[in-house]
Amino acid sequence: MASTTFSSQQWALAAGLALMTVWGVNFVVTKVVLADLGVAPFLFLRFLIMPLLGFALLVAVYRRHLAKSWPRREDLPRFVAAGLIGHAAHVGIVMWGIDLSTPFSSSLVLTSSPLFTLLILALLGAERLQRQQVLGTLLAFAGIVVFLSDKFAAGFARAGIGDLVLLAAASLFSLYTVIAKPLVTKYGPLNLMCYSLLFGAPPMLLVTLPAFVDAPLVQVSAGVWFATFWAIVVSSFIGWITWAWINSVRGLARSAPLQYLMPPIAGLTAWVTIGETFTWLKVAGAAITMAGVAWAQFGARTPTPPDAG
Repeated sequence: MASTTFSSQQWALAAGLALMTVWGVNFVVTKVVLADLGVAPFLFLRFLIMPLLGFALLVAVYRRHLAKSWPRREDLPRFVAAGLIGHAAHVGIVMWGIDLSTPFSSSLVLTSSPLFTLLILALLGAERLQRQQVLGTLLAFAGIVVFLSDKFAAGFARAGIGDLVLLAAASLFSLYTVIAKPLVTKYGPLNLMCYSLLFGAPPMLLVTLPAFVDAPLVQVSAGVWFATFWAIVVSSFIGWITWAWINSVRGLARSAPLQYLMPPIAGLTAWVTIGETFTWLKVAGAAITMAGVAWAQFGARTPTPPDAG
């Protein structure tokens, strides 16, 4: 009788699919929150709550041995870089871009990050990349170009500042992912989350504090507060820890294409909830993107070992 026990690879794939669903829905949730709460106040809450949750969990895990969780001196520069690039810069730019764009456009543009991830990995020689992974990722990126072609046809300057901002954010997330992989392998997802936030959160709190103080928080509805909880606790806190674990199990080259599953989820959610509409050109671009992720994710006959390179 065949065993029905899941391997770590299968659990990581299942977690990745679930996380892409959460992140896809979160584009609409975040759009609603930013429209009512504002970008800077939301960022203040995010960078206040996430470190508190993270260190509370870290204390619960280590109990009286919290000092053992502190990073080694030689790894501190990498933690600083992960905090400033992955949290402060990436998250701040993403929120600005989402506020200026639509949920579906935001999700699709951000899926270009696997292309940057593969480029970084190839330059560093960190993982052996298979031909199908590279070609599938390039096809998916071509789909993004088709998706945005109606905007670019009107002129680069009118392409949409939100989409261009998100493209820059995608490259930052890829850089963070590469920087963070050795840390999550050595320290685990929770330690990575906490100590990268320790360096990334303070500058964001200082920058966004004035806007938070001036925000009309008493006028925010209960529904928006629940959406804020979803965006910060479920999508961000739990999501980032889960993503770090998935990368440590599956490897960056095999995990990155999963992000292409977010756009159809975000698009469907946006269509049902806020009435976002799509032209046939956008649908075609999204379809090409999805074909690329399928090729990159499942086209390789012999998967690259997660820690190869």
